[in-house]
Amino acid sequence: GVMNEHRGIVNRLLWMQAQYRLDASDTVLQKTPYTFDVSVWEFFWPLMTGARLAIARPEDHKDPHHLARALRQYRVTTAHFVPAMLQAFLAQSDEALPALRRVFASGEALPATVQRQFRQRHPQVALHNLYGPTEAAVDVSHWACTDDGNSVPIGHPVANTRLYLLDARLQPVPVGV
Repeated sequence: GVMNEHRGIVNRLLWMQAQYRLDASDTVLQKTPYTFDVSVWEFFWPLMTGARLAIARPEDHKDPHHLARALRQYRVTTAHFVPAMLQAFLAQSDEALPALRRVFASGEALPATVQRQFRQRHPQVALHNLYGPTEAAVDVSHWACTDDGNSVPIGHPVANTRLYLLDARLQPVPVGV
C-alpha cells in the first residue's frame, strides 16, 4: 500500500477539473476496484463537479463485453482504461458509443498501435495518456493523443508538479528525450 497526502489528491482532482471540465451532463464510469489509485478520481471527480457517477458491477472491469454494455446503458461520457484492457476492449467490441467524450489511459505504457486503433474506431472521442506512480497522487503527467507517431509521450506535468527525467546515471536528460 501507498499513503498519499490529502493535498496531493485534491491537487489532482482540481487539475482534472480545470483541464477536462466535467459538468452535470457528464457520466463517469467507476469500474476500477477501490484498492487501486485510479478509483479515487473515478469516485470523487464526478461527485465534486455535479456529474453523474455510474458504478459498474464487480468484476465488469475484466470483461470487454460487460464494459461495452455499461458504457451504453449508462451513457458514459468519461472512462478509464489500462492500455492492455483498452486493447482487449477494441479487439472484442466494435459497437458505437455515441455518449462517450473522453477516455483516459494509464497504469502502463500506451502503445501507439492502440492509440491509432482507438482513434480510427472512435474519432469523436478524446484519448488522453496519463502517467504517474501512485506515490505521486495517481498521475503526474498528461498527453492528449492527437499524434499518430511511433510512440505515445507521457506528456506534460499536471498542475503544481514538475517532471525530472534522468538517464541511467541519474543525470537530467534534455527536453524531448
